[in-house]
Amino acid sequence: MRFIWALLIAIGLSGCASMESTGEALEGIKDYFLGGEDNAEPPTPLAEYTPERDVEILWKESVDEGAGEKALKLVPAVGGGKVVAAAIDGLVEAHRLADGELSWEAETEYHFSGGPSIGEGTVILGTSDAEVVALRLENGEKLWAASVPGEVLSVPAVVRGAVIVRCTDGSITALNEKTGAKMWSYERSVPTLSVRGTGAPIVVEDNVVFGEDNGKLIALALSDGKFSWEASISMAKGRSEIERLVDLDVDPVAEGGVIYVASYHGGVGAVAELDGYLLWRNEQLSSSSGLSISDRRLFLTDSDSNVLQLDDRSGVALWKQKELQYRKLTAPAAFDNYVAVGDLEGYVHLLSNSDGRQMGRVQVTDGPIDARPVVADGTVFVYARDGTLAALKVR
Repeated sequence: MRFIWALLIAIGLSGCASMESTGEALEGIKDYFLGGEDNAEPPTPLAEYTPERDVEILWKESVDEGAGEKALKLVPAVGGGKVVAAAIDGLVEAHRLADGELSWEAETEYHFSGGPSIGEGTVILGTSDAEVVALRLENGEKLWAASVPGEVLSVPAVVRGAVIVRCTDGSITALNEKTGAKMWSYERSVPTLSVRGTGAPIVVEDNVVFGEDNGKLIALALSDGKFSWEASISMAKGRSEIERLVDLDVDPVAEGGVIYVASYHGGVGAVAELDGYLLWRNEQLSSSSGLSISDRRLFLTDSDSNVLQLDDRSGVALWKQKELQYRKLTAPAAFDNYVAVGDLEGYVHLLSNSDGRQMGRVQVTDGPIDARPVVADGTVFVYARDGTLAALKVR
């Protein structure tokens, strides 16, 4: 979340930093700002195989330029019979689920960077200018806008009348969903160097849970923001500044009283939602894409774009799909008997959830898909960085 100059200053002022470690750090920075570690290797070419399922494009629309060339957290959100998506230049569109027909569009002057989320009749978005904006789900009318401490690079959580926003400065702010009034806030110091991005907060029972840049998972009371518990998921290791990054920048997921989260360098862990007790940790894994869980099946896209199923009780890998390595896959979306992921060339890949084999694929656009696919009523909705919004069906 810190700018590149912060790293240069930190390295330059460090009396114990060697030329070798400095070079490694700078090389890591170059890789990250050019697209991440996956760019160290060329994308694996798509192999021929016999599809077991057809992945049909039901409809496809364009939401202006989408995120453009920037890596933002602009995602598709489904609710009220609509799928809503926003573009970096302030355009928000709502399309009917069944046929993609435009329900409404709102042209604003905001620079959207995170969201939307759908609440009780609201569409909530964060901006790169430290604002949160609420629109009416029915027609796109602006309801309110509120200032927050920093840029919003995660999807806000909307639950029980509260909008929970995680900013790039490490702060958490709770706003009233109806008015935008501040309910409470939480601030904590963050490392000088961290990966640009933040995982979305989730609400589990009566707690707001989110990952920090120091490798800790934090829980705050939803009602007033008071500290509930913390759990250490990952610990810094290695010689270079880049190797020691342990940001929890992926969105946590929860099921059955357990919260799962992955770190940029420091592994994957599971904690009890009640008190944060660490149930297991797999230090061999790393992810900046994310996890999903469905019916106690836990799936992960790792830092090399392998897709894995992990044992939800131990974190041990049950299978590993390696044929899509370095294709900058999205977080997996698990549904029915499948796992769906998007890639850097606009393909959506359908995998078996039992063994990870490729079952089908379709190219939605020729640009990157960054956002995790969203599944609703058996339809897969994807939103590409170039603004392509599409609905897919497995046949």
